[in-house]
Amino acid sequence: MSDIEIKIGKKSEEVFKIIEPFFPPEEGLQKRVCESMNYSLRAGGKRLRPLLMLESYKLFGGEDLSKIAPFLAAIEMIHTYSLIHDDLPAMDNDDYRRGKLTNHKMFDEPTAILAGDGLLNFAFETIGKAMAEEDDPILLKREAHANRILGKKAGIYGMIGGQTVDIESEHKKDVDLDTILFIHKNKTAALIEASLMIGAVMAGADEESIRKIEEIGENVGLAFQIQDDILDVIGNSEILGKNVGSDAQNEKVTYVTLKGIDVSMNDQKAMSEKALNILDELNGKDTFLAEIISFLVTRNK
Repeated sequence: MSDIEIKIGKKSEEVFKIIEPFFPPEEGLQKRVCESMNYSLRAGGKRLRPLLMLESYKLFGGEDLSKIAPFLAAIEMIHTYSLIHDDLPAMDNDDYRRGKLTNHKMFDEPTAILAGDGLLNFAFETIGKAMAEEDDPILLKREAHANRILGKKAGIYGMIGGQTVDIESEHKKDVDLDTILFIHKNKTAALIEASLMIGAVMAGADEESIRKIEEIGENVGLAFQIQDDILDVIGNSEILGKNVGSDAQNEKVTYVTLKGIDVSMNDQKAMSEKALNILDELNGKDTFLAEIISFLVTRNK
């Protein structure tokens, strides 16, 4: 494990301690769905989206963790709900995630569907509670702005929209590059954009800085997904922890299918460099945020 992976692991543990108090209590007649929600929330992972949000918040001068904490929890809830639903038999039909049984295998399919629904609703309930308790009009306005960003980036004009087009494109051989980029930008990049933007908004960044941090998120998300496509072709299955070549086996059209390995690698590098150059413009060159971004777009697993 590299130094940056160890560092991210430690930071992720700190983030988990911040967001855990927001998890639903496992009580009442609805206890089972709460247990199902928490099972997936506690299943591990790098907590990258809340970590990106926290580092963006710090980049723009945010200091009060209590103000950003509900949004850190909310973005992790939304990401987790998307994973639960992705794993369902109607979607990817996976039995394991991060070495543990997927939610519908640990509980059952109806409970997993409701757990995903519950996490999406509880994310916005968490934000709503924070807004109801806020008495500073400036912070309340920031929270409302952040809430709108999260709703859009997670919805039909973001993650859900991208997932929809991804499903519609399965087993089609005439998928073009614009469609692939739409899927990547929305299915993958949208929540990364939301994470960075919300951190900036809650810290009081100006509109131009928010626009730039959104552009960073788009380039990071695209580079991240193209790297996934590249690794599926040339990656090491032992390092990846999964078989390579699944895209070709499933006849899935990817960025690499359309542009080839060499061009894809060059494009991925250009997107990565663009993200870091914009971050440099925001005085973020020597920050942990820059380290995270560099890790995400150069990883080998």
